[in-house]
Amino acid sequence: MSSETMDSVFIDIELDEPAASDPELAKKLEEVCTVGIFKASDSGTEIVRGQLDECVLCYLCTEAAPEGSLRIIKKYEN
Repeated sequence: MSSETMDSVFIDIELDEPAASDPELAKKLEEVCTVGIFKASDSGTEIVRGQLDECVLCYLCTEAAPEGSLRIIKKYEN
């Protein structure tokens, strides 16, 4: 995952193993995300932390990932 220092204000994303280290899933997530939150690499998915607050909550990423492996956490809800 990305080690950028900028934290998001509105959301966070968690991606569990082994999904996070699956290069094929990484490509799929990068492709479906319309705001560039995911970056594919040979070692899996990197989350571009600086883009998290651009999320439009379309949930295409959760549909592309194995069930339960990717969570969008809304920081403004309890």
